Amino acid sequence: MTETHAWFLRSPICSLSVSERDINAHIDSACSKHVTGENSNATKAEASSQFRRKDDAASKVAPIFGRSREAKSSTPNTFPRPADAGTKRKVGPFALTQQSLAKRVRASEPVAREGAPLADRLRPQALSEFIGQKHLTNPGSVLMNLIGSGNFGSIIFWGPPGCGKTTLARLLAAVANSTFKELSATSSGINDVRAVFEEAKKSFALTEKKTVLFLDEIHRFSKAQQDIFLPYVERGQIQLIGATTENPSFKLTSALLSRCRVLTLDRLTDEDMRNIITRAIGRVTGMSNANKPHDAEPSDSEDIGGSSQESVCPSIPQITERVISSMVSLSRGDARTALSLLELVLYAKDLPEDDVITSMRHSVSTSYDRTGDSRYDMISALHKSVRGSHGSAAMYWLARMLCTGEDPVYIARRMVVCASEDVGLADNQALPLAVATLQACQQIGMPECRINLAHLVAYLAEAPKSTRAYEAYKHAEEAAMSDTSLPVPMAMRNAPTTLMKELGYSEGYKYNPSYAHPVHNEYLPSPVKRENILKEAGDMSDKLWDETALQQWEMQCNGGNPWSGRIVK
Repeated sequence: MTETHAWFLRSPICSLSVSERDINAHIDSACSKHVTGENSNATKAEASSQFRRKDDAASKVAPIFGRSREAKSSTPNTFPRPADAGTKRKVGPFALTQQSLAKRVRASEPVAREGAPLADRLRPQALSEFIGQKHLTNPGSVLMNLIGSGNFGSIIFWGPPGCGKTTLARLLAAVANSTFKELSATSSGINDVRAVFEEAKKSFALTEKKTVLFLDEIHRFSKAQQDIFLPYVERGQIQLIGATTENPSFKLTSALLSRCRVLTLDRLTDEDMRNIITRAIGRVTGMSNANKPHDAEPSDSEDIGGSSQESVCPSIPQITERVISSMVSLSRGDARTALSLLELVLYAKDLPEDDVITSMRHSVSTSYDRTGDSRYDMISALHKSVRGSHGSAAMYWLARMLCTGEDPVYIARRMVVCASEDVGLADNQALPLAVATLQACQQIGMPECRINLAHLVAYLAEAPKSTRAYEAYKHAEEAAMSDTSLPVPMAMRNAPTTLMKELGYSEGYKYNPSYAHPVHNEYLPSPVKRENILKEAGDMSDKLWDETALQQWEMQCNGGNPWSGRIVK
């Protein structure tokens, strides 16, 4: 960026002369405000006169303003080539990167550039246009109350892909009238974040305008890297909005979480997806209902309600009601996926409806992430289905995981645990079968080992269940940890030497095989000898009786018939 005078700067975007104090606001307004006019001699003379009238205190606060610099070039600066994109250039009192300037301009544009994907070009430009997440955007919600107070602080948005985290963050920054900075943890590092922080401090000192930093995929930062946010967030010098698809409890440090509000975004509903697609069609084609409120129901006179073979939009005959329904189904609550599918359909001219739908299905990838929360959610669903003896559900979750590329050995290991934890002593053949299936998965691999897993899952689901061994260990562990210094009873101690025998080791121990009848030994230390750790088979003393839950099972799973084990009063 080239200065034309000590008091004026030349904008790197529009090359107009702008007051150095107003340069940020000028760029944020898409170069429409705070323009001082051409760099005429009169303008420079007036600016110099104004600058000379400033008192000495002001010059002491910012002595850099008093330095006259000769303009290096009158040619407007342009953004560097990609090879030079990381070079930092001085701009008055600021140290900006060309990359950050480009991001600032992109965030201030009302509509994305034509070369951007459709999902980016059709982002809402106001909170009133935002679809979904009613628990956050409805009047009276926690987030809206925070915005109304003028300071929403630092926020972590947690939600699945395509639910509106980035869009909502940009809209919040616009409502708060703050400088918006956007980084992604996948391509940025600590130096990029530190540069934003330093610029935010200087910007606030000059313009009293806060900076909102939106950091996408914040969970990609290591826990050591996350510590850089703490002092700036603590002092309010930066308002952080982090977006993550992973559970913040596991991926973010407790220190950072304590300084931020975690707001959960839900997967968009089918109704939300249909509204998004309908509005996008209207904006793309210029239909008269493009600005119709998203919560309004389509009237009978509109084409939206036509038959599946009739085009919803006369100008795009391939968009039918069936095609829209397929978009809703295939997008799985991901607005970005839905708009990408719409973009695909827009280019599918002169194709039959079935071919359009087939093309959409082939273009959609699975949403299963073997390193994310969905993996643990599905394995939990499989385990709990087996525990509940629901074979159909267990087989479904097994197929879901295998079809999306899960490692069969990972599933087999969990089923080995399930064989002891849930089936346990009720069927002692469950554990050997589970271990054999694990070995089969290791030696055979996919796709054949899916048959071995199906065999095991079906067996475990239908097997009787007993948690006696599992519960016994938990009780034993609790008793053992309550006092780890309890001595072993003398009768239970081994006495391999004469000295140990003389000290009383093993004295009084009755060797059970030597007796034709049961005998008693002091097996446990006195404080825990009365603990009933391993309960007898059939002991229901610690089991719950929930009449409502039983009735629900009888209606849903037993054809409305009473359970055979129901207690008769």
